[in-house]
Amino acid sequence: MSGHSKFANIKHKKEKNDAAKGKIFTIIGREIAVAVKEGGPDPNNNFKLATVIAKAKANNMPNETIDRGIKKAAGDVGNVNYKYVTYEGYGPGGIAIIVDALTDNTNRTAANVRSAFTKGQGSIGTPGCVSFMFDKKGQIIIDKEECEMEADDLMMIALDAGAEDFSEEDDSFEVLTDPDSFEQVRKSLEDAGIPMLSAEVTMIPQNYVELTDETAIKNLQRTLDMLDEDDDVQAVYHNWDE
Repeated sequence: MSGHSKFANIKHKKEKNDAAKGKIFTIIGREIAVAVKEGGPDPNNNFKLATVIAKAKANNMPNETIDRGIKKAAGDVGNVNYKYVTYEGYGPGGIAIIVDALTDNTNRTAANVRSAFTKGQGSIGTPGCVSFMFDKKGQIIIDKEECEMEADDLMMIALDAGAEDFSEEDDSFEVLTDPDSFEQVRKSLEDAGIPMLSAEVTMIPQNYVELTDETAIKNLQRTLDMLDEDDDVQAVYHNWDE
């Protein structure tokens, strides 16, 4: 099986998220509101909402908080004005970066994202300029320390549920799915009592790029930090091999 899991990156991101739960819950709350507006409050009939709920649970959002967000969104649909926007560009060293944002002011968000690229000595490009270097996949990460199941048994559950790939790393297991099969696979793992560190539809680089120049690394980190601190930014994908 493939061995391209970047658990260290995900674990690092999770630790940063743990220190900023307020932002993570705000981000997910916005996603819930948009999903409810687009497809209704029932996750059984709303794939996007089901996917957001899976993300919420993976980030340890309490069930009552999720339910409250759904009910609030259902009763306030007319006032949900957030819009999904995506930016693509290059950081130093030719690192490809994709930024997903959810905003009620695209002018503000575009200016902030452009500033993050510029201050890191990178540049925003045209739509599609780097996304062809990534594959959209459902990705589920399982921490070995939290999972009591044997790797072979876990793999069979995932593959039988429709997963495309299963890999084992030093600290984790990674399950990859087609985006359309993600919820089915995630639900099967949840029903089997398997704890998931991360469960989301994401963009996975086809290849990773190493940086050795210290200045380039510092500039790239500046861009990523600025994007991470922006409340409008939902997710940042890149092909930097940290």
